[in-house]
Amino acid sequence: MSQEFQNFDSTFLNEVKKNSGLTIAMGVIILLMGMFAMGSPFVAGVSLAIAVGFMLIIGGVSQLVFAFKARTGLFSIILGILTVIAGGYMVSNPGVALATMTLILAIYLVISGIFEVMMAFQVKPDKGWGWALFSGIISVVLGAMIWSQFPISGAWTVGTLIGIKLFLSGWTLLMFGLTARAAAKEAGAD
Repeated sequence: MSQEFQNFDSTFLNEVKKNSGLTIAMGVIILLMGMFAMGSPFVAGVSLAIAVGFMLIIGGVSQLVFAFKARTGLFSIILGILTVIAGGYMVSNPGVALATMTLILAIYLVISGIFEVMMAFQVKPDKGWGWALFSGIISVVLGAMIWSQFPISGAWTVGTLIGIKLFLSGWTLLMFGLTARAAAKEAGAD
């Protein structure tokens, strides 16, 4: 092993060892946030709708500032105003925003699933085509389930899916931190 690589390896392991505790802590926090979101999917979904609304407001105001400073024209101003209005509507009507996000998610899942199925048949008999087909079918079924249970699905879908995502991300960080800590301790023992 070259001296440069050994120095890099040593530096990397030192950084991993120093930051594995933070990685573990963040993993636990994100994992707990995921569990909360899955336990209270409506609250998580409404919170997400409000957060997206505020992001749109901030983005719209930024577009307006840019439009006036750079004198980009009427269309930039209109776009900025529409973005602020959309964000304001989402913040003031988070339930409606959540329902809209749920419908968009259902439509996305169905359309993306159809394209995945089509892609699977295009690559058939290549290895893995069955997984693409399976993924596409599951996507279509999930989208259809969300659509068929609407508006009830609006109360749980987005929050539950965000909860699952946060839980899995937190678990991944936790496992990475624990693995990194063990590897750093093992390297230190050598």
